[in-house]
Formats: sequence, structure tokens, C-alpha cells
Amino acid sequence: MYVPFFGLKQKPFSIAPDPRYLFMSERHREALAHLLYGVQGGGGFVLLTGEIGAGKTTVCRCFLEQIPPRCNVAYIFNPKLSALELLITVCHEFGIKFPPLTAAGTAPGLKDYVDGLNEYLLRTHAVGQNNVLIIDEAQNLSSDVLEQLRLLTNLETSERKLLQIVLIGQPELRGMLARPELEQLAQRVIARYHLDALSEKETTQYIAHRFAVAGLKGAMPFDAAALRRIHQLARGVPRRINLLCDRALLGAYATGMARVDRAIVDKAAQEVFGEAGEARPRTLPARWWPPAIVAGVLAGAAATAAVQWGARDKAPASGAVAAAGAASSARAGQAKASASVLPTATAAAASAARVRSVGELDAWLARAPRDEQEALRALSRDWALLLVDGDPCALAAEQDVRCFRAHGGLALLRLLARPSVLTLHDAQDRPVYAVLAGMDRDEATLVAGKSAVQVPLTLLTTTWRGDFSTFWRVPPGYSAPLSVGSQGPLVDSVGAQLAAALGASAPAPDHVFDATLRSRVAAFQQSQGLAPDGVAGPTTLMQINRASGLAEPWLAGMAPTAVAAQGK
Repeated sequence: MYVPFFGLKQKPFSIAPDPRYLFMSERHREALAHLLYGVQGGGGFVLLTGEIGAGKTTVCRCFLEQIPPRCNVAYIFNPKLSALELLITVCHEFGIKFPPLTAAGTAPGLKDYVDGLNEYLLRTHAVGQNNVLIIDEAQNLSSDVLEQLRLLTNLETSERKLLQIVLIGQPELRGMLARPELEQLAQRVIARYHLDALSEKETTQYIAHRFAVAGLKGAMPFDAAALRRIHQLARGVPRRINLLCDRALLGAYATGMARVDRAIVDKAAQEVFGEAGEARPRTLPARWWPPAIVAGVLAGAAATAAVQWGARDKAPASGAVAAAGAASSARAGQAKASASVLPTATAAAASAARVRSVGELDAWLARAPRDEQEALRALSRDWALLLVDGDPCALAAEQDVRCFRAHGGLALLRLLARPSVLTLHDAQDRPVYAVLAGMDRDEATLVAGKSAVQVPLTLLTTTWRGDFSTFWRVPPGYSAPLSVGSQGPLVDSVGAQLAAALGASAPAPDHVFDATLRSRVAAFQQSQGLAPDGVAGPTTLMQINRASGLAEPWLAGMAPTAVAAQGK
């Protein structure tokens, strides 16, 4: 909509990793140089890390365009695989084919795929070709898979190794490789680089660069105060800059203003991040576009969303519905009354002690509860739930809140940004449970009972294997993930919410989950750092809750106001 208004040929702030828009800051040039050096380095590992949205994938796409012509590339963007699944995927990427059954009549195993890969590497090396394996989101790799990758670098001739492996991931990948059991792999890293956020000057240059690529001929539509505010709110992270600038341009267009000032940027930040200045709204933020624009683009979506998602609060109760509402209100009253007696995990975290060694952490874990239900009850107080007796997940479901269990990494915890129960393992490898109440760049705050500790993330990974549980507020009508072919009121709700989030027209009522909605779900997932599979499951709906301003607990240190403060 705003493209012709500002004299542009295309939208300048898409979050797609388009190499044409790559802004080569000094940091990005160094990152690209490290990748190019590594591909000529004769084998081993090359490591590129950076915060979410820092531009790692875009640098990788630029790198792929500059790879020498006699270099074969296998690119893996979803590394949550077992060692065997990874080998199968690598062979598939290199075009190595295997029969469905071996001569013994069994399916190919680990050794078959390693032998086949080795034969392929030797054959291509003999004709002067190199081979590069690129793994994106490498922080999701398990220790077993990383060890298998290390073994692949043993495939070599007397002159050089046959496979170059590039690992691209978030900062915790560095901590993973610092573990003692991965020391052999760490010693094979021939080049590594951490991609930091942009400085204030680079943020301005980045914005100007994207405008130029998009066809802007005149002056930038952002004034100096707006540019400073963009850097402050986006913290120099390119993806956040893109989201904020795109929504600010839409806001300026909607109000008929040819210049974007700080006030428009603050309003755009409220829309995109749920933050503006020092305050964060805890309810659905009011739309600020003028009536004419809202009626045509956003108001329908917002109105539909308000009706669908707020039906529990506005619909008249009768019969069983009234009884359920009364019971829910009674529980809420009991929960509020109990809050004065039982501290929330967030409150307990305020007095956290610092833990700096494995021995100190083991001593603390020895006193932590071994009952997951006890930890979930402690977590529930952040949600104003009263889960005294019985299964906490079943009791929470009666209050429109569900348990969510997952196996992931620090990246997933950061993405969801909500208090969670971590399954840890003590010195005897027994499971113990602690509430993750806070997390910043380097440390996590854990709570067990009335005791709380601050633990370095590198130390946390020695006792946490990725299992965690949390709560999420379920939209009315949810029973299973939504995908192509799903129907019903919840589809309308999700469609309206996504239209509002993406600045698109709202779908018609009684909408079926079709290919268009799937593409919108995928676009939203990509903007949130989720795998863009187009299926609206729990993690996607959690992020839609966030985008809608639904009041849910934030992980301390990860709430928008806290994040904004860190960026100042």
C-alpha cells in the first residue's frame, strides 16, 4: 500500500533473507570473509553465530552466491534430526542415492550411508570438486549428532579433508562447543565469527541502504529522532529494524504523513513488539490507523479478533456456561487470595543467589523438588491459577490454560519467553525440577521452592538436556493444530489475527484454512523465528497470543520493556 506513496518500487523492509538487501557492515563483511576463507581452508568446521535476527541467514545466502563453481553444497535448515536422519539428509542433498534395501534385505544403516558418502567425496575430489555442508540453526543439534559430524571430518585423503562443514547458529552454539565432551570438535574449528548487532550509525546506514535498493530517489522519510528511536527499540537487530520500519511506514501512509517521526515509531513499536516508551500494554493494543484505512484493511480483522478471542468475557452466560464461569471466577478469587501467601516464581527470583561452579549447582539441585507436579504448581502462581490437588495440567485445562511440553534448547525458551519448568539432572543423573523465572544474554534464574539462583547459561547446559514444560492460554475452540482443510470459528480467529499482524485484508467469515491462510501462517512463523510450516500449533498460537497483546506471564529479562531497557 505505501510503496507508491513513498516513491518506492518495492517494499524495502521484508524479513525474507534477500541477498540484494544485504547491508555489508564491517561486521557482515568480516562474517562473509570468514565463511569464504573457511570454504578454502581444507576441511574442518567453520562457525558463524549471532543473535536472532542479526542477519546470519542473509550472510549465508550471500555466501552461497559466491561459492566457487566446482563446489558442491548441501544445505540443511532444520537440524532437529538423529545422527542417522542427518546422514540420510546429507546424502539426499548431495544427490547420493541408495536402494530401499541392502543385499542382506534390510534397510540401509548408519555405516551404509557413511560408506556411500565417503565414496561420493572421494569420487568428486578425484575430478577437482570440493564439498561443503552448511547447517543452519545449528544450536538445535544434539551432542550425538555433533559427534557424528566430527567423525565425518575424518573422511580425508593424505592432502586434505574431503568435507567442509559450516555451522550457523545462535549464541548458545558457542556454549555447546565449549562442553568438555565436544572438545575434539572444537579443536577442528578453523574459523569462527560472532555477528553482533548494528551500531546506531550502522542502523541509519542499513535503513538508507534498503531504501536505495527499493528504489527511493529522494531523502529518507525518517527524521533523525525517528532513526535514533528505531535503533533504540530494535537494539540494532536487522530483523527487528525491518519489522519496525515496515509498520512505521504503514502508519505514516495511513495518516497521510510524508515523514516518519518518533511518535509514529513509538506507535509502530507498540503494534509490532507490544512496547512503546517505558510502558507495555497488557491488553489488546488499540489500533491507531485512521478510520478510512482501518475500515479497508485492519478494522475488520481487529473487530473479528475481538469478537472471537474475547467471546468468553462478553457473551452472556447461561446454564452450564454460567456455572463454568462462576467456578472459574471462584478459582480466580482463590488464586488471588493465595497470592498473598504463596510467592510467585518471579517474586522469589528477586533474591536469587549466584552459582558459578558445577559443585555449587549440584548442591542446589540436591535440594530441588523431584516432583514435576510440585514445580508446575509453583509455576501456576505466575498465571494466577490455583492448582492445589490433583494433576496440575488437568486442573489448568478447566481454566482455559494448557500444559505445553517440549524438547528444545535455549533458543526455544528465548522465543517463547515465558516462565517454564526445566527438567534438570543432578550429580546422580536423577531428574529434578526447577522453574525458569528469568533469562538474559548470559544467565538464567532458577527457582525451587523459596530458593532461587542465577546460573550462567554455559553451566546450565551441563545439567539441562532440553526438556521443559510451561502453560499457555488456549483460544476458544482449540482442540488440535490448524492446517489446510481445518474449519470453524477458530480458523476465522487465527485468520483475523494474522491479517492484523501482517497488515493484510481480513478473510471472510466461516473461512476454511486454505493455501492463502497457510502462507500467512508461514509468513508470521518466519517473522517470529519459528519453522515456517504453515501449521498453527501451540507454539504458533502462543506467539499469536503475544502479538495480540493477550496477558500472559513474561520471562523476567525477556519482556519487551526489559528488552528495550537493555538496548538503551
